[in-house]
Amino acid sequence: MDLLTLSRIQFAVTTIYHFIFVPLSIGLVFLIAVMETMYVVKGKEEYKKMAKFWGKLFLINFAVGVVTGIIQEFQFGMNWSDYSRFVGDVFGAPLAIEALLAFFMESTFIGLWIFGWDRLSKKLHLACIWLVFIGTTLSAFWILAANSFMQHPVGFTINQGRAEMNDFLALITNGQLWVEFPHTVLGALATGAFLVTGVSAYKLLKKQDVPFFKKSFHIGIVVALISSFLVAIFGHQQAQYLMHTQPMKMAASEGLWETSEDPAPWTVFAVINPETMENKYEFKIPYLLSYLTYSKFSGSVEGIKELQQKYEQTYGEGDYIPPVRTTFWSFRIMVGAGVAMILLGMYGTYLVLRKKLPDVKPWFYRIMVFAISLPHIANTSGWIMTEIGRQPWTVFGHMTTADSVSPGVTAGEVLFSLTAFTAIYTILAMVMAYLFVRVIKKGPYAAVEEDVRSEDPFEMGGQRHAVSQ
Repeated sequence: MDLLTLSRIQFAVTTIYHFIFVPLSIGLVFLIAVMETMYVVKGKEEYKKMAKFWGKLFLINFAVGVVTGIIQEFQFGMNWSDYSRFVGDVFGAPLAIEALLAFFMESTFIGLWIFGWDRLSKKLHLACIWLVFIGTTLSAFWILAANSFMQHPVGFTINQGRAEMNDFLALITNGQLWVEFPHTVLGALATGAFLVTGVSAYKLLKKQDVPFFKKSFHIGIVVALISSFLVAIFGHQQAQYLMHTQPMKMAASEGLWETSEDPAPWTVFAVINPETMENKYEFKIPYLLSYLTYSKFSGSVEGIKELQQKYEQTYGEGDYIPPVRTTFWSFRIMVGAGVAMILLGMYGTYLVLRKKLPDVKPWFYRIMVFAISLPHIANTSGWIMTEIGRQPWTVFGHMTTADSVSPGVTAGEVLFSLTAFTAIYTILAMVMAYLFVRVIKKGPYAAVEEDVRSEDPFEMGGQRHAVSQ
């Protein structure tokens, strides 16, 4: 494989792997903050134990996420130096703010939260975990501000072949950012919620620490339902926005080669042939694409062939059609996983409201354990659709992916680093899985006892008996 292909594969591998941890960190810390808030408000020790138990999983996940994020950012200078030269004056600002402000904010208050139990007041300690959540959310905001510029470039001028920012306010008020940011953060909340409900379901299935995990499930399933439903709403708004800024991406996500009739049907399934630019065995729902696009049951949607001609007139000769099969199916996998999350959230909430936990059929608990993967599937397929659907551009309308790669790097060097990163990531995944399983198997009360033993023996000696009870 050539240098460009290997560089794209390496960036895809590191980005997808990193994005396993980012939404889980945001979602978990939000749930931990909710649990500790309930502890402060209600004064029940059970909620404190919940915050500590789920906090252990959060800290493991956060540590691995930091390592993978550092590797990802280094690639901009190593594998994509021409891209970095072109966009660095714009792209660098939000990344620098994310690192110097949001990340340091997260790290500082995580440290205070870890070591502040029984040292800080309850309310001050609670403020620390909420500030961690605010920090993680701000990190997402600045990273997405940079990504949104790639999707819809604003607030810059071209000077001697380089993009230079001339309007920082335009960068952070980019319309793409304000449909992408809530969609991503709400997806993160759903990711954390489904981990909590899945682990709780496993423990309820095994009939271990039932009262503890019943309460955890109650909190998790409510957040799972609300966040999954809101993800769908903001996802719909994002799709409508893309119809104006990146119509080719949306046409590819629908496998729409020719401009549709009015009203436009939505294609549920199709066998796509990019070579002949046609679909076979299509199953369509009448009127639905018009409604999804324009919020009314009328209106046609431009097809790929017509958009290709328009792009050639605007940008010059070239192939502006993204990988249609990948874009089409990644979109449907995302939607399918999202619908499953909403349905499971609705049924789980119904069981909670009817007070039928934990006496439900084992099949539901088993499904909820599997459902831990659903937000990750939705997150990953959604980002694949977002990035692959933008091809052949890195900065839409201004720089192609082929022009972005580092000229001084060889294919062999990228292949070596790709192999090394994949091996390291595999080891990290195994270590993280082992630590997760170990914490979950020990359960919440073992976690609390370990916290006590780790404290100063002279300071905590009088409290050990009470905790062990």
